[in-house]
Amino acid sequence: MNSILDNRPLLARQVADVAEVAGYLWQKGWAERNGGNITVNITDLVDEEIRNMQAISDLVPIGRMLPHLKGCYFFCKGTNRRMRDLARRPMENASVIRISDDCSSYAIIADNPVKPTSELASHLSMHNYLIGKGSNYKAALHTHPIDLIAMTHNPAFLEKDKLTYLLWSMIPETRAFCPKGLGIINYALPSSFELADATIKELEEYDVVMWEKHGICSVSENIMEAFDMVDTLSKSAQIYLTARQMGFEPEGMSLKQMEDLKIAFNLPK
Repeated sequence: MNSILDNRPLLARQVADVAEVAGYLWQKGWAERNGGNITVNITDLVDEEIRNMQAISDLVPIGRMLPHLKGCYFFCKGTNRRMRDLARRPMENASVIRISDDCSSYAIIADNPVKPTSELASHLSMHNYLIGKGSNYKAALHTHPIDLIAMTHNPAFLEKDKLTYLLWSMIPETRAFCPKGLGIINYALPSSFELADATIKELEEYDVVMWEKHGICSVSENIMEAFDMVDTLSKSAQIYLTARQMGFEPEGMSLKQMEDLKIAFNLPK
């Protein structure tokens, strides 16, 4: 069977990176059953032949108009598909979709009619926002890190930037590799436009956003970078929780030490 990846090494590499990250998410225990989702804007890799491909599905309404996505193409994990299966057989557990000219519907064009993630409204809303602001970010990741989700069950950690400074203080790399910190969104119904809109608002300030009692969402230039930010934050959470299990409150780096790090590495915020 022919694949959209055939003779398209750059597109194949993007899909391979998604598959690799999907495997990491499963190995870390962040992707129970069909948990989590990934979308990547692949429009820059689309050639004329792809643009002329016939859809293999009917038009599907998105539920809102997203004007910056006209004619865009996305690689999307399938709904009810497992990350561990996406890692092994990406084109059987994900699909390529094309946004229609009305900017409010999409069609699947390859390889199989795999319905995209149930969080598609949130993901496409994020991509629409990123394109609208001129960002070069192409990838959006949602996953369920055990340690970080556990921390959102403590109301004290839901205060603005409380978790940011705590996690930054655990290890210098977190301040360096997640320089914008961690946004927080109070619980909202999964797959809802309420959650999508709240996420977009937080992305005005952050690249990584926690969904209370649910999971985390990150956006970046590529899926590896999006994963790395979550992985780094998770490491800090593990350091904090390990110290607490040992019976003490970790001291953490001081505000001055974190400020020195910011200046030394020319970090934002």
